[in-house]
Amino acid sequence: MNDDTQTLGELNITRVFDAPRDLVFRCMIEPEHLTHFWGPVGVSTPIDNITIDPRPGGVFETIMVNDADGVEYPSRGVFVEILEPERLVWSEPDVGMTTTTTFVQLDDGRTEVHIHQTNVPEMYLAPEAKAGFESSLDRFAAYLATIDA
Repeated sequence: MNDDTQTLGELNITRVFDAPRDLVFRCMIEPEHLTHFWGPVGVSTPIDNITIDPRPGGVFETIMVNDADGVEYPSRGVFVEILEPERLVWSEPDVGMTTTTTFVQLDDGRTEVHIHQTNVPEMYLAPEAKAGFESSLDRFAAYLATIDA
């Protein structure tokens, strides 16, 4: 039996943010915004650890740092599609995962964000990993509340 077999799955998350779509979209591609919320509670992503080239073929690279022990968690993505301010798609060649984020402007000025990930490694689907992802989105909502549109 081969123990190297990895179960891949999908992850869907929908959130509504109390901010206009243009701002929510910009926060996802501008390091000066991402540094305030990228990563789950308990990690930080210093602005010097963020490289973004928002164009198809451009990079989306971050290194999160564990606030308690300094352990670093690098991730590397490549933009596949950028349709400003409606959709971002990037793939992570190291793990084969693709993330599609769709931004929908709501009539009341808020933004509904749909995140769909495919080829998600099993460890990213664990309840703890999902909770970490959700905490990052909580941090994003809190950050949006601090800035003017």
